[in-house]
Amino acid sequence: MNQIALLGALESGLVFGLVAFGVFISFRILQFPDLTVDGSFPLGAAVSATLIVGGHDPWLATGIAALAGGAAGLVTAWLNVRLKILHLLASILTMIALYSVNLRIMGKPNVALLGEETLLTPFESGSLPYYVTTPMVFAVIVLLILVALVAFLYSETGLAMRATGANPRMARSHGIHTGRMVLLGMALSNALVAIAGALFAQSQGSADVTMGVGVIVIGLASVIGGEAVMSTRTMLLSIIACLVGAILYRLAIATALNLDLLGMKAQDLNLVTAVLVTAAIVFPGMKRSLKGVFARGDSP
Repeated sequence: MNQIALLGALESGLVFGLVAFGVFISFRILQFPDLTVDGSFPLGAAVSATLIVGGHDPWLATGIAALAGGAAGLVTAWLNVRLKILHLLASILTMIALYSVNLRIMGKPNVALLGEETLLTPFESGSLPYYVTTPMVFAVIVLLILVALVAFLYSETGLAMRATGANPRMARSHGIHTGRMVLLGMALSNALVAIAGALFAQSQGSADVTMGVGVIVIGLASVIGGEAVMSTRTMLLSIIACLVGAILYRLAIATALNLDLLGMKAQDLNLVTAVLVTAAIVFPGMKRSLKGVFARGDSP
């Protein structure tokens, strides 16, 4: 794998690290299986791309994309909390609706950003090539968001949200409005995913209505993979594990597709994804079993 492919995988890993942060909030903290992600990712891309083409500042466009993603998460949470629709079904309904919403926003299936000023444009005039500066810019953005997210989860509101996911009945007995915590958590989760979509569109040069297909699988693979390779004893380590898992996932995908010995091609991406996700799910259980075997002194 050459340097450009390696840095490209790192760039994608950083972007999907934000997706992993959002999936971590919904799946791990709130215990809320959320498929809205497949719709809020292209929503962020659609909003940012449309605003940028319209002549708006790319940072402002990315911020508005985050608000749009937060609104999508609020809709899912509202369907569940207020209308008592099963959380999985509520997220599916929102995801389906977002396909039409994204088409409405863009006015067509895709919007090209070639020649438009994005948040990466000011950094392209330096001495370093674009494939080096882009991962550097994304690394700074992702690390700032990571620090802010960890600070929030250790705050009083963040602790209340964590209590809501861990034990809603206990949380309510301590005066926590669990419904509001679900609304806030789902809005935050999908806002992070929408930011990832906005950054992805600006780095790839276009936004497409189908670019969200399978994003939830990537997010889950990143969360599970990160938990498999490093300790998650604290909330800080858990968030870092999401980012590490996303980067390792993209590196594994890039390696599998670039090794001619394996005979993998671009059309094998979904197959490689399924294998990696399966391995990430099975590996922790196998590791615990092996530890138990060797602790008893038995032969495996």
